[in-house]
Amino acid sequence: MLLKSCCIYSVGVFSLLFLITGISLVLSNVFPHFVQSMVEKEIVLKNGSEAFEAWENPPAPIYMQFYFFNVTNPLEVLDGERPAVVEIGPYTYREYRPMEQVNFLDNGTKVSAVNTKTYIFQRNMSRGPESDLIRTVNIPAMTVMEKFKDESFVASLISSYMKSTDEGLFTTRTVGELLWGYEDSLLKALQTVKPELDDVFGLFYKNNASNDGDYVFFTGQQNYKDFARVDTWNGKSSLNWWSSDECNMINGTNGASFHPVITKNETLYMFSSDLCRSLYALYEEDVTVKGIPGYRFVPPSEVFANLTVNPSNAGFCVPPGNCLGSGLLNVSPCKQGAPIIMSPPHFYQADERFAQDVFGMKPNKEQHETTIDINPLTGFLLRAAKRMQVNVYVEKIPTFSQTGNVRTVVFPVVYLNESVVIDDASVGKLQVITVEKNVVGNIPFMLIGLGIVLGGVFMFLMCRQKVPESTAAERQPLLSS
Repeated sequence: MLLKSCCIYSVGVFSLLFLITGISLVLSNVFPHFVQSMVEKEIVLKNGSEAFEAWENPPAPIYMQFYFFNVTNPLEVLDGERPAVVEIGPYTYREYRPMEQVNFLDNGTKVSAVNTKTYIFQRNMSRGPESDLIRTVNIPAMTVMEKFKDESFVASLISSYMKSTDEGLFTTRTVGELLWGYEDSLLKALQTVKPELDDVFGLFYKNNASNDGDYVFFTGQQNYKDFARVDTWNGKSSLNWWSSDECNMINGTNGASFHPVITKNETLYMFSSDLCRSLYALYEEDVTVKGIPGYRFVPPSEVFANLTVNPSNAGFCVPPGNCLGSGLLNVSPCKQGAPIIMSPPHFYQADERFAQDVFGMKPNKEQHETTIDINPLTGFLLRAAKRMQVNVYVEKIPTFSQTGNVRTVVFPVVYLNESVVIDDASVGKLQVITVEKNVVGNIPFMLIGLGIVLGGVFMFLMCRQKVPESTAAERQPLLSS
């Protein structure tokens, strides 16, 4: 009987211990912190680590898609009518971007590297071959006309040459030529007086199989939040902000630089060589990518807002005080003076007048917004799409008859979609981490549940034990045989 009572009270004691322990662990948040610390130890750039291998040679395929705007009414545009364009694409390239010349510095706290990008055409993922013809604005001609419009004598010589070679405001070129370069007769002619000029023009000329300089990254050894964060680029501090003279605003590299543990209050910074500046993104919503939970971050409209809305965009008003309106950034100082204007595709989130100025613009959030999906536990990139449009500032220039009576318009040329989705091998690793996190994180609740079950058993046994001992004696017969 004594042994039975001890067992019953032991159940009660264990029930109480499990309940107290479970509740204490929930309130102290010990297990989530334990999981967090285990993840943080793996977030460091060092030889042999999975994080380093993924950083050095990203396993997920990256694709760059180009959508061109083919001009359908060039003669009418020269007569002053609204331009009409038709979107043609995609023309898809597989992008390879390994880190090369890797060298660890400062006892492993920093690492230097160059990021060489190579683009390989994917015919099966494209609308047509690179030989497809596109009619678009003659960017070299427009650049030269803008540059010499106030020098009447030089302008008249250039205009005469353009007439003799049948150069005009529009040109028809192949996709490959527009992207990677072609010899331009006007630029070649100008080399006689300006030998420093390059006679080859391409929207991404010299960008294939090349890198944009030397980067120094933090490895995360001293602070996991510094993992893969840029310290310097070409010797310039990452704290330097954009200036119209140097175009050196750096914060992050080649897509994005993220804290390895993400919260909804995080601000993500990305360096974009297309914009000569850094972009930032804010949390928008929860998402799921291949079964892995994530947070979606998107650049707010303020990134491309007018000076009156976002004073930090003052550097993109070129010349100073000449701002184009929300949704546009003038990056001509970064493009050797070419009148290049960057915007979201189809002028998404820009002032409505820009889309209304060109027939064929259909801004759409789902197709034209830049998005970044991050796993909050590990900071791994699940999916991303950087979408940007290249435009040319076109206006009538009286000293050049080639501009006719064209309207002043921000003329769309091409928009790009640089995208990546996490590969299946990485999904498998994240699933294991997620399961481990869920199991470990639920241990306190399992203890509470076990305590409740044992408590129920204890109460049941106690009720059984309360039956009076005299009852058994009373049931014995008065006479025995």
